[in-house]
Amino acid sequence: MENKTCWVLSNGIIGMDNQSFGLAHALGLKVIKKTVMPTAPWKYLPPQLWIKPLQSLGAGSDPVAPPWPDVVVGTGRLTVALSIAIKRASGGRTFNIRIQNPQVALRHFDWVVAPLHDRCSGANVIETLGAVNSVTAERLHRAAEQFAPRLDCLPRPLVGVLVGGTNRSVRIDTTLAHTLADKLIHAATTRGAGIVVTPSRRTAPEVVAVLQQRLSDVASVIWDGTGDNPYLGYLALADYLVVTADSVNMASEACFTGKPVFIEGLTGADNKFEQFHRELQARGYTRPFTGELADWHYPPLDETSRVANLLKQRMGLN
Repeated sequence: MENKTCWVLSNGIIGMDNQSFGLAHALGLKVIKKTVMPTAPWKYLPPQLWIKPLQSLGAGSDPVAPPWPDVVVGTGRLTVALSIAIKRASGGRTFNIRIQNPQVALRHFDWVVAPLHDRCSGANVIETLGAVNSVTAERLHRAAEQFAPRLDCLPRPLVGVLVGGTNRSVRIDTTLAHTLADKLIHAATTRGAGIVVTPSRRTAPEVVAVLQQRLSDVASVIWDGTGDNPYLGYLALADYLVVTADSVNMASEACFTGKPVFIEGLTGADNKFEQFHRELQARGYTRPFTGELADWHYPPLDETSRVANLLKQRMGLN
């Protein structure tokens, strides 16, 4: 399988890249990153309107030309038309795998890997509960070795907090930050817990400032954005995980650990994020965060391996 090439189409969005690269590596293929930066007007238009996708790329893009790969994998709207054009240019030889609902006719793809909340169904669709991702047991083990010495000063149990940012459906603002801080302080004072927080690139500076100020009197570490990102280290080393409700990726990766995962910021609204979190709760993976630390067990959520094994069978890679 290592002789088969897989192009991963990347437009630099980390959450999407994590899904594409995670699945591509799990397939055991020779993975080649293809950075693709579409130009105007194409990057603003739906994929159906891209007239010549292979000629739509601008500065910063990698060459997209023969020899064509055995497999192409992409996530997100900006790579849909390109993946279809690559398959067409290869004479149909390139196997086209699309992650998330492409919002175009599914016949253009060999397989579509879409989360349940995308509401994408068809004969060539593999539905997933969470997002496929690049978290593996080996990566967690390496991260634990790297970051354990930095956290030795903190008491146990250790609560790892993964904070995202505001999107169209969920607000991660200072109001939420104060609410989250209240609950974390409760966990620290009632259970003697240590708190480790890793904001994401999407986290507003004022949210980080609130957490820094409010948690300054409890045993805590908040990543300041310098040095190596401790995200995987916190996943590996924490006893409990708290994840803000704005990110399907972070919740999916947290549930890979098999540890108790609490979700902060649920409102009960009717959007895809809330639907996703309700499904996780119904299946026993997560619970809303109240500040109380509870223990429960579930089989680790490893959709990446499950999907990769299905695709290997259907692609004849076993």
